[in-house]
Amino acid sequence: MQEINKGLNYTMLTTTQVALITGSGRRIGAHIANILHTAGINVVLHYHHSEKEAKELCEDLNEKRAHSAFLLPADLADMTCLKNFVTDAAAFFGRLDILVNNASCFDKTLFGAVTEDHFDQILNINLKAPFFLCQHAAPYLKEQQGCIINIADVHADRPMRDYGVYCISKAGLIMLTKVLAKELGPLVRVNAVSPGTVALPEGKNELSPSVKQKILQKIALNRHGEALDIAKAVLFLVREADYMTGSVLVVDGGRSLSI
Repeated sequence: MQEINKGLNYTMLTTTQVALITGSGRRIGAHIANILHTAGINVVLHYHHSEKEAKELCEDLNEKRAHSAFLLPADLADMTCLKNFVTDAAAFFGRLDILVNNASCFDKTLFGAVTEDHFDQILNINLKAPFFLCQHAAPYLKEQQGCIINIADVHADRPMRDYGVYCISKAGLIMLTKVLAKELGPLVRVNAVSPGTVALPEGKNELSPSVKQKILQKIALNRHGEALDIAKAVLFLVREADYMTGSVLVVDGGRSLSI
């Protein structure tokens, strides 16, 4: 970690708001980090596998505003590292105001072929890690009267064939949002954003052109969403939603109307 953030002061105190965004090296997480940073918020950028992209983003943000971004690698599936992970995130800038649980595992899981290890892998990243990150971050967030934003999915309550474990994990994340809104209120607001078809999966999970077209036909706004659409929703919940907690903001172009 010291090498990654070489040249930065690890005990820099600030009066500027600080956000920890998990999975912020690329895709939706990177856009969230960018928009919060543009709004004047300092950011702690978490990554696991996307080291190259995260380093490039961190350098870019620090060029725009010196000492405003900090890299923090971690395997969120390792529950033993989460307490120190949050402590390090809060220690760098001397505070923590915002936690965005964005890191997610999106894997196809045919019901008859799901193994216990695969089930645990998805639940650990998508639900268990956010739970304990919130637990460890709560004292810092209470001190600043901050907020938590969980990135869920419209399929949390609309099941998607062959992605059952993923849907279950996101349903749990929405319930976690509502539970923590009661547990942490009135000092900490807890909300969720539920994206629709945004930042389509890549690699082994990439959808075929025909599937993409079928999805598009079911979207009322007749376009796939962009990562920036989700980032804007997060910024709204951070800056403009003082009287919202336990809410789920659906950003899907109207797709859930047809599911």
